Amino acid sequence: MNSFDIDGVIYIRKGLMGVRPGPDDVIVTGRSIDEEPETKAMLEAAGIFNTVFYNPTNFDNKSRESSGVHKAMILNALKETGKDIQIHFEDDPVQIAEIKKHAPWVNVVHLDHDLTYKENVRHV
Repeated sequence: MNSFDIDGVIYIRKGLMGVRPGPDDVIVTGRSIDEEPETKAMLEAAGIFNTVFYNPTNFDNKSRESSGVHKAMILNALKETGKDIQIHFEDDPVQIAEIKKHAPWVNVVHLDHDLTYKENVRHV
C-alpha cells in the first residue's frame, strides 16, 4: 500500500492531473477538512475513490509545516494499525522535512517540479 499527497502529486493544476493512486492506496492530504466537499468532487470526477485523510486544522490556520506534521501522524497511525505503507508520494520539500522528522521510517518519493503553487490556496 502507498500513500499520496493531492496537490502537486495527484492534482497538478486545473486541467492537469498527475500520479494516480492504485485501488488499495490511501490519500493523505494537507487539505483542510474544510475543503472536503470540493476535494471529493474533484477526485470523483477523475475516477479516484480512495480513502482520504484530511488535515483537521481549519483552512485559515494550516501551514505547510502543520500539514507535514499531520501527514506524519496519519502515516504513523496507519503503521500502528498494521497498514504497510511502502511509499508516500509528496512534492513539497517543507512537508517532506516534517514527515522525515516525525515518521523517519517512511520512504518518501519527492516529485520535484514547479507546476503547483505550494501555499494555502482554496480549490473551489
